[in-house]
Amino acid sequence: MITGASGFLGFHLIEAALAIGLEVHAAVRKNSDVKHLQHFNIKYTYLDFDSISNMQSEIEKNQYQYIMHAAGITKADSQEQYNKINAALTYNLGKAAAMADIDLKKFVFVSSLAAIGPLQQLDGLLTEYSTAQPVTSYGKSKLLGEEKLSGLKLPLTIIRPTAIYGPREKDIFIFFKSINRGWEPYIGKRQQQLSFVYVKDVADVIVNALFSKYQNTVYNIADGDMHDRYELAEQIKFLLQKKTRQVHLPERIVKLLAVVLEKTYHVFNKVPALNREKLRELTAVNWNCSIEKASRELGFAPSYTLKEGLTETIDWYKKNKWI
Repeated sequence: MITGASGFLGFHLIEAALAIGLEVHAAVRKNSDVKHLQHFNIKYTYLDFDSISNMQSEIEKNQYQYIMHAAGITKADSQEQYNKINAALTYNLGKAAAMADIDLKKFVFVSSLAAIGPLQQLDGLLTEYSTAQPVTSYGKSKLLGEEKLSGLKLPLTIIRPTAIYGPREKDIFIFFKSINRGWEPYIGKRQQQLSFVYVKDVADVIVNALFSKYQNTVYNIADGDMHDRYELAEQIKFLLQKKTRQVHLPERIVKLLAVVLEKTYHVFNKVPALNREKLRELTAVNWNCSIEKASRELGFAPSYTLKEGLTETIDWYKKNKWI
């Protein structure tokens, strides 16, 4: 069973699971748009995340051996909302799976590198043993979800991807659109070390983790390279054959803009892509992380460099007329 199956990562998880012959049940909301999943040979399941007993019954009925929990939210207007979706409802699913009379071999929770938070200096690498200091409500909620699941009797694996890009992704895509229009915006002028990972590499390592002998452990996932703040743009410009005007906006101005956007979107009960929470991640000094543990224990060897992943991504965006 894959939760969040109608989302960006969920699509690629379905693809990776089917590729190795797994029977896949996609857990989606009844009002979810699943048109893009119609070509997959999958079944659907509808979970009531507020009801542990409902989910236990559904899990037992289908006798799931593997659960990949990728559902969650990346934008909310309060810590409470983040905590409910990313932690409390995650706990409910884990509790239901722990109570169910099934032969559960692995429960994989898709967390985020945001649960650790960035380093405040350029030197050093984030590892699974780094002190968790999340700088956003999103990161705090993911860390809380990890803690809640770790208290249950589950064959648990936690995957912490860094910034994921690829076909169907919509947030980093905003940067692609900006460059395609000739603008290359940055916040401030401080040096940064960033990490990225292509969505297919994330999907593959999550599926591989289902069969790992290691349990109750956590893995950071990235492409294994350190990227300075300009590399993403340089690669996108090269692939799009675009020239841009580079603009460094003062942090205080961008923060003011974020406040205005938040208030405007709040009227419509929405959260903008640029908000004060997101700014803390975008302006952080060092997101460079080690993948040594995942390489050693899961055999994780990223198949895509940044250039290779961006090439596929841009081809998809063009083919589907996103750019």
